[in-house]
Amino acid sequence: MDSTVTNHESNIQKLEIESPSPSHEDDHQFHSMNALEILRETVRILRYNLVAFMLILTLLICPVSAILLPNLLVDQSIVNSLTVRLILLAKSSGLPLLPFVRNSCQKFSETAVSSATCFPLFVTLSLLSRAAVVYSVDCTYSRRRVVVPKFVVIMQRLWKRLVFTYLWVCVVIVVCLTSFCVFLVAVCSSLYVLGFSPDFNAYGAILIGLGFSVVFANVIIICNTTIVISILEDVSGPRALVRANDLIKGQTQVGLLIFLGSTIGLTFVEGLFEHRVKILSYGDGSSRIWEGPLLVVMYSFVVLVDTMMSAVFYFSCRSYSMEAVEALEASGGGIQPIMEMVSQDLSLL
Repeated sequence: MDSTVTNHESNIQKLEIESPSPSHEDDHQFHSMNALEILRETVRILRYNLVAFMLILTLLICPVSAILLPNLLVDQSIVNSLTVRLILLAKSSGLPLLPFVRNSCQKFSETAVSSATCFPLFVTLSLLSRAAVVYSVDCTYSRRRVVVPKFVVIMQRLWKRLVFTYLWVCVVIVVCLTSFCVFLVAVCSSLYVLGFSPDFNAYGAILIGLGFSVVFANVIIICNTTIVISILEDVSGPRALVRANDLIKGQTQVGLLIFLGSTIGLTFVEGLFEHRVKILSYGDGSSRIWEGPLLVVMYSFVVLVDTMMSAVFYFSCRSYSMEAVEALEASGGGIQPIMEMVSQDLSLL
């Protein structure tokens, strides 16, 4: 095994990425990219390490999708009970019980209950699959082979801090959703008390929901980048969240486009599964025999590509930050480049 791998193994606990450079062009310099370029780069990496990513898809992502997509662990009675409570809360807040209000309450209940019941899967297999994908992408840029025993050793060292970071990410998402619900109920209740019509409340709720969707998308981008940072850099928990927030500055629009594409893909597959497997069948139910597994694989593949794009997005943001620092230095600024600071930190450790 070459000297790069040896040095990497000696610093497993720190696990800093090396200067990223794709393996197919020796003279290629990694640079900041837009969303389409990140997608193309993801496809290139997928083709380069196809066997490794297919193993991750089969062993780690598909089992979670096979449980998550059909909601096998979800108790429907709990979902129905929570949906009724949310509908009553919406009614008491002055919202009209329109179909989109009922559907929103139903979807929120299903998501909440599914997330709670599947949390053990998220914090084990799903988190491990993310780490494996990030490790494989890092190996591609570092011109190293994906070695399973080495990945196992790395995870033994990084697992506690990775779980710790993931728990912080979950807390941030829960706080964000809770704040939205409280704010929405407070605004709608205030408008209802002031005498505004239920239809006006509904329009207000839609506007608040649209504004929140942008904020929530930014939160998800930060959280996804935080997981990548906790794997590739020697930070975790709140420090990783702060690092992610600082890193994506100037690249938020790219992250939003990536999030939008992934959300559309996942929602499309979920809709197909709901219609073709849960509702529709060919009389004897034969459609579920082959359409169900096919849609699970499709859903898993979208999850794989989304995770890979998050890793590539991280590298792109690092390059964008380095480009910004170089521009400031060229104009007379005195900011130290990120890679130099990383090298100094590693030399001190």
